[in-house]
Amino acid sequence: MAALPKYRVQQIKPFSITGVDYAGPVLIKRSHGRSSASMSAYICLFVCTATKALHLELSSDLSTETFLLAFTRFVARRGPVREMHSDCGTNFVGASRILTPLKTFLHSSSFQDRAHQQLAKTGVKWFFNPPSSPHFGGLWEAGVKSAKALILRSVGTHRLTSEELMTLLAQVEATLNSRPLGALSNDPSDLSALTPSHFLTLEPSANLPEPNIDSLPLSKMQRWRLITDLHRHFWSRWKNEYLSSLQHRRKWSDNQGKLALDDLVLIKEPTAPLHWPLGRIVKLHPGSDGVSRVATVRTATGLLTRPAVKLCPLPSP
Repeated sequence: MAALPKYRVQQIKPFSITGVDYAGPVLIKRSHGRSSASMSAYICLFVCTATKALHLELSSDLSTETFLLAFTRFVARRGPVREMHSDCGTNFVGASRILTPLKTFLHSSSFQDRAHQQLAKTGVKWFFNPPSSPHFGGLWEAGVKSAKALILRSVGTHRLTSEELMTLLAQVEATLNSRPLGALSNDPSDLSALTPSHFLTLEPSANLPEPNIDSLPLSKMQRWRLITDLHRHFWSRWKNEYLSSLQHRRKWSDNQGKLALDDLVLIKEPTAPLHWPLGRIVKLHPGSDGVSRVATVRTATGLLTRPAVKLCPLPSP
């Protein structure tokens, strides 16, 4: 495997070098009324190449002008950008009728020329990577790629207003930026994991407590509770896919495929959003063949014994 490009390992401010991608379309309502007309909207994803932090913006259409407005909002909140990268080939795999407009938009010479000219005025350099460019495709990790599809699936047939969808996207953004990237230290007593949010706010993401609304019929929910339900639906499905990707990565990167003492692990259990159960392995329980398929894990609340399939080791610093 080739070495990571320099911009992936530089010690720079988050989002100094950013990749951009699109998801959609999704139908939104112009107002709260039942008879309100619908319109298509798109989700613009900005990803930091160094920290894997995500920033989500809502775009009303696939025009250069609308993208530049989304980019302006992004810079106003995240700070100046030095370089932009568009991986417009590998992120739109397939000939889906829905995805074709997205790929066509990012490939179009009108968009590339206009965006390049406008951003050059502010000192931003834009690199349009060719399709299947191997040095950039790795940036869109499984957790981010699956999030694109799951956002759309979570919204489903619900027609949200632009304000409601922006609220949902803000919650999804916080969830994605709370995903563990690795252990903060090698200290066996440290149960903290490094997340993209640490680079943005110097602390893990926080969100308002969410009530359990499983027993409430949808017809009696307030609109904000509908958004809460959609967010919980996204979290539940995305969490399982992300945990699976962590276990898959461990399987293929570790020839032994074994757990080790003092490994910081993510425990695969139902949990509220942004509260990942973390622990350190303090004891292994080998079977008759010498392979440890069960481990005792020390968490912030005590000791737990779990099978290996429920434990996702995080990379060491």
